[in-house]
Amino acid sequence: MPRTKVQGVVFGLLMSYVMAVGMEVYNVAIKEGFNLNVGGFSTMTNQVFLGALLEASYMGVFVFITSSLYGNRLGAAFAARHTDPARNNPYFCRVMRQAGTVAVMCPTMSMIASILFNVILAGQSLVNLPAIFVGTLLKNFPMAFFWNMFAAAPFCHLVFDKYNQKRGNQK
Repeated sequence: MPRTKVQGVVFGLLMSYVMAVGMEVYNVAIKEGFNLNVGGFSTMTNQVFLGALLEASYMGVFVFITSSLYGNRLGAAFAARHTDPARNNPYFCRVMRQAGTVAVMCPTMSMIASILFNVILAGQSLVNLPAIFVGTLLKNFPMAFFWNMFAAAPFCHLVFDKYNQKRGNQK
């Protein structure tokens, strides 16, 4: 885990962009209709990754800013409320912090995506924003949760820990 401000920023950027890329692959694949094909997401083409990387390039900025402003703090508060580091396994404490962060960040990013992609870019009426937001959240929450728990966070912790070991820093 990050021990200094610089390490926190590096880890935050890494995690923000890994989450953004994963979520954008999912959303671009849905937007292009791969989930409706026989075989589902298994019919994706490499073109999905190009669209996802383009969208992740700017959505990662939104993830980083909102997680830095309040997402990470509220996730830590959630973990503190439901775990006791003196009694609970450190891994359980970390997973609870991740769950709390996803519970804050997914609605936040779903609202940002709803406004950006549906209202601003697609020209849908602002009156429909509540329904658009709920639909976006329902679509994104399962992916955000499982992507974070089983792919993004383990990958980012592995990369971050290896980088710090290579530089001679302690975990």
